Amino acid sequence: MSTHTTRAVPARTIRRGRTARTARTVLRVTTLAACVPYLSLKIAWLAGSRIGIPEGSALRRDGNSLMALNALTVLMDAAVIVLAFLLTRPWGRRVPSWLLALPMWCATGLLAPIVAVFPAQTLAAAVRGGPPGAGGGSPDALLAPWVWSLVYTGFIVQALALGTLFVRYARERWAPLWRGRIGTLPDGPTRSARRLTAAAVAVLSLLPATTHLLWASGSTTGLSPARAAATDLDSRLNDAGYVLFALLTAVGALALGYGRSHRVPLLLPLAATWIGSGALAGWGGWLTLTTLSVSAGDPKLPSPLLSLTYAVQMIVGMLVAVAGAHFFAEREAARCA
Repeated sequence: MSTHTTRAVPARTIRRGRTARTARTVLRVTTLAACVPYLSLKIAWLAGSRIGIPEGSALRRDGNSLMALNALTVLMDAAVIVLAFLLTRPWGRRVPSWLLALPMWCATGLLAPIVAVFPAQTLAAAVRGGPPGAGGGSPDALLAPWVWSLVYTGFIVQALALGTLFVRYARERWAPLWRGRIGTLPDGPTRSARRLTAAAVAVLSLLPATTHLLWASGSTTGLSPARAAATDLDSRLNDAGYVLFALLTAVGALALGYGRSHRVPLLLPLAATWIGSGALAGWGGWLTLTTLSVSAGDPKLPSPLLSLTYAVQMIVGMLVAVAGAHFFAEREAARCA
């Protein structure tokens, strides 16, 4: 005769589960709602509307290249919607790790500079008594000021909601991989390679850190005449943000490669390197992509130093991505063993 004993689930556990599900639902709905303004504008522009684009804007003259970029950015924001469901639905736990981590790294990199810089740009615009956004509301500005405010506010909400969802997801699925302290990392067979990669990342990060610092301070060294003439407070704040992300990448990589502290959590340099490298690579790649259709002799063509800066940012990102994949694979193998 067999007996079956059932144990009642504590009411506290049930309430905690319901609260977690409610929080995920709210965050998912918030992310989806934050995508609506940007997607609506992009779809309208693809349909031929010029809402929010001033008469003198260069965007009215970009033709097919603008259409292609608009279509691409619609797909990119649609990917945010897919990520929001991946992070909140049960089937999202069955997705291969790389298939989720790679687009999340890209999304983090593209959104982090907006979260860091746009509030500062808005505050600076309020102090000087003008609207935020490139052009400050002039007739030849790229976009109307309300477009910058609407879209970038939506991006910030996306970043906070999607980032929170990813942190909750990562804690449930991958927490053992980033627990511990820097000093507890084992001297495994790949430690030498990790140190070499960390040194390469730190050295390469010096170039974007230096060039963006120059431009953030008001220098026009290495900029084309058109880019130098367009330099304003907003662009200098953007450059200051890239300096911050370059430093985050370098410091995080060095801590992971050479750190011996038993006080610093492993999560801290991992997060710094994740965010910093994503921002450098994401915006280096995006700004390079947007200039591919620019013909020789066009004033918008980036200078050699600017192109080199973007290229090095992408190289830094690729190094970190490959090293990170090996690092977590090694941690997972050690955990399973």
